[in-house]
Amino acid sequence: MRTYESLHDTLSFYSINCHESYYVSSGKAIFSFPDLPFRMDYYALCICTSGEINIEIDNQKYRVEANDFLVSAPSTVIKFLHTSENFKMQLLFFDKNFLIKNISNPFIIEKMNLFNKGSYSIITADPKNASLILNSMGYMKRKTKRKGKFTEEIIRASIFNLLLEVAELMNKENDNTDEKEEGKKDLFLRFHQLVKENIQHQRSVQYYAGQLFVSNKYLIEIVKKSSGKTPHQIIDETLLGEAYVLLGNPHLTISEIAFELRFNSVSAFGRFFKKYTSYSPSQYRINENIQT
Repeated sequence: MRTYESLHDTLSFYSINCHESYYVSSGKAIFSFPDLPFRMDYYALCICTSGEINIEIDNQKYRVEANDFLVSAPSTVIKFLHTSENFKMQLLFFDKNFLIKNISNPFIIEKMNLFNKGSYSIITADPKNASLILNSMGYMKRKTKRKGKFTEEIIRASIFNLLLEVAELMNKENDNTDEKEEGKKDLFLRFHQLVKENIQHQRSVQYYAGQLFVSNKYLIEIVKKSSGKTPHQIIDETLLGEAYVLLGNPHLTISEIAFELRFNSVSAFGRFFKKYTSYSPSQYRINENIQT
């Protein structure tokens, strides 16, 4: 049992030796998955080509079927629950720094509004649009195999174009959203990303409101409207996801995890964890067979 926090670590689980800043899968059947939640430090676009998978993303459960696809940002916490025997998925992973090299706007991905659930989206595409995405990924896979002088630049441009296609597909579902509402949605997404980046150090709504240059009241209003949750709930859910990831690392004691997450005591961490899961951190490790 271990924690998968990087592209290289994740692929190593599948015996894939990849030291590039991007990876395109073959689309073959996947027979084993990490048992524990893991936090990604890369962008991912995954499309189901057959069968189905039950998956938990940032503590929310989903069933993904053929032509459904997931697009997610770094720091998203994933847990695989169950897959059908005929499950297949095409995967594209890439590092943000790889994509934005030579691009003047470092927030170009955020501007695409790809992540309607904070750091990820799950979209159901019709067969035609799913085929378009798969064809693009197939092209990138072929180019990766035939290494050439401009392969990296071609892959970078291909990923960028693919993300634009996905963004266009998503935006068709939100054509009635006016500019003011888009601004509110953007504020929520920035809040959610800030929480993910600072959760180990900051849990105050006032801190995040200050970072976003809005009042506490306005932030609460926007977050509630965008997600149906309060900022405190978003913060606690993110903290719980971080706790899952750290508990999956057998080299860390529960005391060390409590300290890492800035709890005043181990018992305070235990109360927090039990409040949302109904069992203690140590019981969670026993249930998941995490040997320390």
